[in-house]
Amino acid sequence: MKRLVCICLTLLALSPLGAFAGGLENFLANVNVQARADLPGFSARVSTQFGVPIPQVQAVIGSVHEPADAFMVFQLGQMSGQPTERVLRSYKSGKGRGWGVIAKELGIKPGSADFHALKSGNLSLSGHPDGGQTSPGKGKGNGKGHGKGHDK
Repeated sequence: MKRLVCICLTLLALSPLGAFAGGLENFLANVNVQARADLPGFSARVSTQFGVPIPQVQAVIGSVHEPADAFMVFQLGQMSGQPTERVLRSYKSGKGRGWGVIAKELGIKPGSADFHALKSGNLSLSGHPDGGQTSPGKGKGNGKGHGKGHDK
């Protein structure tokens, strides 16, 4: 019986489900590594991506525990449409709560695309205003024809 339990636990640990377990945590750990390696560059990328002045980014970095927390303050502000100050208040009042709880408090609905992206760590620190989520020139209506078919 012990052997069967050990085999099941090993299979569970090696399964793809285990790979998703730390999505957001892994993303934030990587953001912290990048930020600590080049804090001025990190500040500039966050500033550009979220359209806020570098001094505001630096002020938020100075008021949170980790640089990745500053990224999350701006990310949740963008996702929820809430000002940075509101997100910071929620962050500070809820020490020990997870980002999912803070997101719900800010109005991001569980089950929404934003909430799923948050929980899975499907976020981007690209340093581009669109967050690196779109490609120019792709999608419907961009180009000739606009759905009329080939050569018509």
